[in-house]
Amino acid sequence: MIRQSISFTQPNDEWLKSQVNSKEYSSKSELINDLIRQARNQQTQIDWIRAKLDRTEQSGFTNDSKQDILAEAKLRLNG
Repeated sequence: MIRQSISFTQPNDEWLKSQVNSKEYSSKSELINDLIRQARNQQTQIDWIRAKLDRTEQSGFTNDSKQDILAEAKLRLNG
């Protein structure tokens, strides 16, 4: 594992400490890694939505119903 040194603002450091103190995470490193994982997952979802929008804009129209689009989006967000 790569070791890094980073600085936090006081409010962010206090929030990190409170998360560790609540036993939600065992260390700040574990929490930061989890936050990065979540951000990466969100970016994947954003990229998928952006690609879907680009394809839709290029094709003009879709034959998918609103319900189909919503169901597929929910599946990808939860999957």
